[in-house]
Amino acid sequence: MNEDGRQIDPELLEILVCPISRGPLLYDAEAQELISETAGLAYPIRDGIPVMLVEEARKL
Repeated sequence: MNEDGRQIDPELLEILVCPISRGPLLYDAEAQELISETAGLAYPIRDGIPVMLVEEARKL
């Protein structure tokens, strides 16, 4: 859970994939990011909503 008590819905996490690699994502609750190890990117989660835009992702 993040600081306001939200966490990613496990069913949503199963559906989401990295837009570049089409691979699975790992949820980092502390950083509030979805991690694509294959693409080497971390997608932010803002206000409980994953931002799956490559231009918003952070390089690992």
